[in-house]
Amino acid sequence: MSRYELTDKVALVTGGARGIGLATARALIARGASVAIVDLDAAAAEHAAAQLHHARALGLAADVSDRSATQRAVARTVEQFGRLDIVVANAGIASRAATFRGTPAESFERVLNVNLMGAARTVDAALPEIIRREGHIVLVSSIYAFMNGFGTAPYAMSKAAVEQLGRALRVELRQHGSGASVAYFGFVDTEMIHEVVDSDPLAHSMLASLPNPFHKRLHPAAAGQAIVRGIERRQPRIIRPRRWAALSTLRGVLGPLIDSHMERDPRTQDNLRALEARTDNDQPTPV
Repeated sequence: MSRYELTDKVALVTGGARGIGLATARALIARGASVAIVDLDAAAAEHAAAQLHHARALGLAADVSDRSATQRAVARTVEQFGRLDIVVANAGIASRAATFRGTPAESFERVLNVNLMGAARTVDAALPEIIRREGHIVLVSSIYAFMNGFGTAPYAMSKAAVEQLGRALRVELRQHGSGASVAYFGFVDTEMIHEVVDSDPLAHSMLASLPNPFHKRLHPAAAGQAIVRGIERRQPRIIRPRRWAALSTLRGVLGPLIDSHMERDPRTQDNLRALEARTDNDQPTPV
């Protein structure tokens, strides 16, 4: 596909009031697009829109776990701007580190409902417009789509499934002249990381077992810029930091080796025993 110009296009970004979503919306505005910022927090969505542009940004409240709410957000965007060309399904949550056994069922299901089914509902609501405009969809996955998700199984499961949705959509939409990308990010310096990782010594200890080059965090602005460049180039995959690309490519070989190492690693197993022992697991935190 040729370069996709963003000037005068209209985008909808879920989870758009903070972090990766807000950075993506800002980058889209800078390229000449109009953006509907969708967030669970109405005041935050409206504040973000007011910060970005007086006319080309719209703040909308919607819970992506509610199909009717996503449909209303799409309809309101089209009503305001007359079209919808781009969707960035970014809204997501993560729960405190816990084993599968130690994760409350309500928390487990909530993560899957928001991260996976929320993305699917968003795409479903917007798809007629995307096809009509030969537009583009971005599904925000994670490096956990191809990393072992011990201690964060529902999040890893949801992101692996989101990857598969994005891959299928890219093939299915080609006949309509539309495109789809899957974005994979490492550890982004967001509120979610601060609340779920930095405030939890066990989560911090688990991540410390990764090689040092993987500890560096990505700024949300870098993630947002990467998404927008990916849309312009109709890229199938958007991976940042780029060092994760090798692991993605070699996942079939490296994955089993890493799994085997973690099974035998005393530090990993000690952390997992500590996770199983605690019972104060919190409700999921917005990404």
